[in-house]
Amino acid sequence: MSENKPTPAAEVTPPKAETPKAETPPPPAVTRHQTVLDGRVVHYRAEAGLTGVSLGGSENKGLIFSVAYIAEPAESKGKGGEASAIAPHTRPVMFCFNGGPGSSSVWLQVGCLGPRRVDLPDGGSGPPPHRLVDNPEGLLDQTDLVFIDPVGTGFSRPTGAGTDADFHGIEGDIASVGEFIERWLNTHGRWDSPRFLCGESYGTTRSAGVAQWLGEHGITCNGLVLISLALDANTFLWNSGMETAFVLHLPSYAVAGWHHGKVQGESLEAVAEAARDFAKGPYLAALFAGNRIDAAQRAAVLSDLERHTGVPAALWDQHDLRMEQADFCRHLLAAEGKVVGRFDARYTAENAAPARSGECPDPSYDEVVGPFAAGQNTLLRRELGATDLPPYTLINIKANEGWVHDRKWWEGAFNLTDRLRTAMLAQPHLQVLVANGWYDLATPFFATEYTLDHLGRAPSLRARVQQAWYPSGHMMYLHPPSRRQIRTDLSAFIARSAPGSEPVGGGRKGDAPKGATHKSEAPKAARKAGK
Repeated sequence: MSENKPTPAAEVTPPKAETPKAETPPPPAVTRHQTVLDGRVVHYRAEAGLTGVSLGGSENKGLIFSVAYIAEPAESKGKGGEASAIAPHTRPVMFCFNGGPGSSSVWLQVGCLGPRRVDLPDGGSGPPPHRLVDNPEGLLDQTDLVFIDPVGTGFSRPTGAGTDADFHGIEGDIASVGEFIERWLNTHGRWDSPRFLCGESYGTTRSAGVAQWLGEHGITCNGLVLISLALDANTFLWNSGMETAFVLHLPSYAVAGWHHGKVQGESLEAVAEAARDFAKGPYLAALFAGNRIDAAQRAAVLSDLERHTGVPAALWDQHDLRMEQADFCRHLLAAEGKVVGRFDARYTAENAAPARSGECPDPSYDEVVGPFAAGQNTLLRRELGATDLPPYTLINIKANEGWVHDRKWWEGAFNLTDRLRTAMLAQPHLQVLVANGWYDLATPFFATEYTLDHLGRAPSLRARVQQAWYPSGHMMYLHPPSRRQIRTDLSAFIARSAPGSEPVGGGRKGDAPKGATHKSEAPKAARKAGK
């Protein structure tokens, strides 16, 4: 008798998933405008669009959104009334980006360097709506400007076989931004232009890596503008067993205390200098001693900590002499029921949870993020013609939290100081300008000074690095006097780093039209930036 065996099911091979097809970027939206800088009319065109990057492959793996502002001579008006000639190909061009990682370029674009900016009162924002106004401290008369949104921010995104993982790490980020710059120079025929990079916060980390990447690809730079330096993470991250960040934050705590009337001192600079001396002397010695510190030394250091920062010695004692930035922000004005800002300690807000430890609200971010989001969307969609696009990503928190630092565990936190050193040694004419905010608790000024003190022993390196300090915070351009000084400092830096470059602008000083200075003209043929 035969056995009744079940017929085996036929093996089915699942269909192989097809790789999504890489997108070809559509033409950019092109509009034309004019503004007034230093009393002179500047005509310019704006290009808002996407550029593909392949990361060395044959097809695009990502699309990077950018806005380029390119000055045009006033006499370039054609019969139809539209400017037709481009700016001279030898004019400087500055590539700009913010940090995060995971931030778009919104902050530098509509806060500091671009021809239009958000109109905000210093130290707050007020209720909406928030206006866009001409930016008399913009830099377009000195250099063309290209604002870059790294993949995952703004309208930039992976495409084809590309994934977030290809871009959300130190190396992929550097390579993609470097490739974008190379393609932009090719597309616009700007190989004869003096070239600058301007990065803020993690954007300074990116700048060091991109400067090296560009040099290795035959693209040298004239200058780097590093705003709120973040090259060595050990100087501003709270790593277990590391004393560095505690020491380097202390002078910033001191000037914050002075600003709020908790610390005595003749001037901001005098308070900072006294705190520097204490931090690198008695304070560092006390931390290094650990539990071997004797009672008298500990009592003396606790008294000095209160005197230098305005935070009671008893609280410093509770924190074992080591106070992280969030704790300081919560403790400084605790008696008034307030917290101070992390990005800018001049800002304050009510503390809704005074007994809670760890992170606390940051009024210096909360006050400005809404106005900047509104300003950027208004600029892109109403003035620059980039209308047919998804929501604009100001900050990509997922990218920030998942960022790959490409280091083995024993190598510690990232440090790209060596990349900056390598770029400067390979490019002996490369100049560097570093901007510090006195009240910046995120990337404190003493940490920047420490990082630059360890750039390298070659005398030529130090001679090519210039520092500037501003009585403001991480985004020091939110403070009007600082914003004006930044324009002065950057103009001088460009002139020094790119000899022979001249500001542009029609007419003479004083020829500016009265009343509104911004004029925008969107040609009928301007294309949308694409989906």
